[in-house]
Amino acid sequence: MTFQALQTREVDGGFQTDLVERDLSELGSEGVLVRVQWSSLNFKDALSATGNKGVTRNFPHTPGIDAVGVVEEAGDGPFSKGDAVICTGYDLGMNTDGGYAEYIRVPAEWLVPLPEGLSPRDAMVLGTAGLTAALCVESLLDTGVNPEQGPVLVTGATGGVGSISVAILAKLGFQVAAVSGKQDAVDWLKQLGASEVISRDAFLENAGKPMLKEQWAGAIDCVGGDALTTALKSVKYGGSVACCGLAGSPELNMTVFPFILRGVNLLGVDSVELPVEIKQQMWQLLADEWIPGGMSQLEAAEITLEDVNEWVAKILKGGVRGRVVVRLP
Repeated sequence: MTFQALQTREVDGGFQTDLVERDLSELGSEGVLVRVQWSSLNFKDALSATGNKGVTRNFPHTPGIDAVGVVEEAGDGPFSKGDAVICTGYDLGMNTDGGYAEYIRVPAEWLVPLPEGLSPRDAMVLGTAGLTAALCVESLLDTGVNPEQGPVLVTGATGGVGSISVAILAKLGFQVAAVSGKQDAVDWLKQLGASEVISRDAFLENAGKPMLKEQWAGAIDCVGGDALTTALKSVKYGGSVACCGLAGSPELNMTVFPFILRGVNLLGVDSVELPVEIKQQMWQLLADEWIPGGMSQLEAAEITLEDVNEWVAKILKGGVRGRVVVRLP
């Protein structure tokens, strides 16, 4: 049996991604076979699809770190044929062939049931970005951050994690200050629930100072680098900053002053190797109490496998606002 898949391979010293026909036997026989209905486009997918060896070491390879679909072969695990499941993170789309294909085969331990009330399509509007956003919000709540303490800052607010973070925080009653370098996104961010939108240049204006005025009860940083250090320097006493991104930089160049003079907490957030039980809890929240208002507002585009290369180029240039969902044949 054959199926369609995107495949990135090395060609003449570079990398090329094409739609190909593969045989199901190439996926092996171990684990759970899932017929993929929807995937999504993430920055990590764009890196994999352009040959970034920090994400994917071995080629040819099928990108796609997100997938939702239906179990076709269950194996010995807890699932049955016909079950609707979500797969995000672990090695999917990195060195295990990912969601840009009609089928994936993965360990049962990587799968969570699709929560009741959440459509497969909406699950991929959220995807890894939504899961990461939920984990960031949960980490702030766990350290005691609440709406009465003041506004919460979100950097990289037009990206997938940032935009969903804005929407979830607003739904939970927080005032949200969104940082963005896209002037044309101000109205969109306010529609998602931001009470204030700060330009990236204005936010980073005093990034070189060791300490800044206390402004935020907490923060979610999706960028890293100067954005993260500026957030840490401007969070109120005892506040927390959830860190989940490095698109700006992986470097953390700052003093320890915010930690030892204001008791600020830096919270690392990982959604890749997280225990599947916690992923299931987060997905249940996203399907229920935390489902962002205006899901359609979060969506940048619905595309097919044939469109992925075009959108990979856009996301690498910072030209995507919100989430891109990928419809499988």
